[in-house]
Amino acid sequence: MARILRGEIRWADLDPTRGHEQSGMRPVLILSQDVFNERSGTVIAMALTSQPQRASFPLTLELTSSALPKQSWVKISQIRTLSVERIGKRLAKVSAEELAVVIEGLNEIIGV
Repeated sequence: MARILRGEIRWADLDPTRGHEQSGMRPVLILSQDVFNERSGTVIAMALTSQPQRASFPLTLELTSSALPKQSWVKISQIRTLSVERIGKRLAKVSAEELAVVIEGLNEIIGV
């Protein structure tokens, strides 16, 4: 498998899930550092959705990447550690600035 890089948006198999977790095959934004992804066998990622979101920042953030096939939102509150075996094809990559805003939103949610 090709290297999984921070800031990439990739397909991921999120099943099985419980409760209000995002499920199924869906895009995720990779947050973890490249060396972590390579050495740990896992990645830290956030689910994306194409459904318009009522919750705004810091719970969700609309992405501006024109490489995505649909208008998309990062569900900042839906952060997961996933085995690299769940990670599939690369769809796009967010800008460093957009990734920084996502991290800022996560920091607001967890109280950093």
